[in-house]
Amino acid sequence: MSKESRTPSPRPGGRSARVRAEVVTATLAEVTEKGYDGLTVDAVATRSGVHKATLYRRWGGVDGLVAEALTASADQPWPLPDTGDLTGDLRLITREVFDVFTDPELGPTPTALIAAAQRSDAGAAALRAFFTARHRQAAAVAERAIERGELPAGTDGAEVVRAATAPLYYRLFVSGEPLDARTAERAADAAALAARAGLFTPEAG
Repeated sequence: MSKESRTPSPRPGGRSARVRAEVVTATLAEVTEKGYDGLTVDAVATRSGVHKATLYRRWGGVDGLVAEALTASADQPWPLPDTGDLTGDLRLITREVFDVFTDPELGPTPTALIAAAQRSDAGAAALRAFFTARHRQAAAVAERAIERGELPAGTDGAEVVRAATAPLYYRLFVSGEPLDARTAERAADAAALAARAGLFTPEAG
């Protein structure tokens, strides 16, 4: 997740878009403060000013609200780095992940949202879709590297980005090990090295 994905903005569409934005904002606030177990439709209705009947009708309940918050986050633009070098680009991507999740103000919201998403089928599906969309978008850094001759033709850019960021998410959500800036940089360097060696091409599979 990026800094831009933390506070979704409404899509064009009048009242429906405003309702969606208000509900997503309220859901993010509630899940950040109370976690999945404390998240309720009543609380989101109160905070958003949207009647709970509307919430149930459009989102079905808590799990649908969590999924919608992730979908809204995936809709947000994510400006990608363009340093002219694959390693530099990947370092900036992993550094942003590190900065967001370790920031005492920014970090609690995406951390709580991902933790909540893992508690339901709908949330887990939305989380997979979120990361798929982000990796597909970020693949542009590898595609530019192919055009520059840095990487072999056919390199799977999404896999390159996935390899760079996966060690960070492993520490954040699986092992609980501390995450520091050097770890983020090392993950980027390892992914760039593997990509240059051709490990993300069809031939390597």
